Amino acid sequence: MSDELGDFFALPAYKPEEALVALRRSLRECRPLTEQGTGTPVRFTWRGLPAIELARTEGAATLSVALAKRPSQRPDWARRTLASSAEQRQWLDDVRRALKRWDDED
Repeated sequence: MSDELGDFFALPAYKPEEALVALRRSLRECRPLTEQGTGTPVRFTWRGLPAIELARTEGAATLSVALAKRPSQRPDWARRTLASSAEQRQWLDDVRRALKRWDDED
């Protein structure tokens, strides 16, 4: 009986295609960010400067994301691989904190 319940409580599989759509929507709602183009990787700018890149990792059920440490023409990227919804939410929280920090610095 315990084997039957083991699958019942398993987390749903991470779906990178759906996660990419959800992340793009969430980032578009962050007003200072602007989505640039429709290619791969998906890029977002902050006040005209590169700030975020999103891409689906080939051959894996993950997303590759990059957040600029500070927006500039040639940013220093902090790259991560997202493999779960929890990691995605945490990264989105990190983005919101970075946006607030960048606004405070200006």
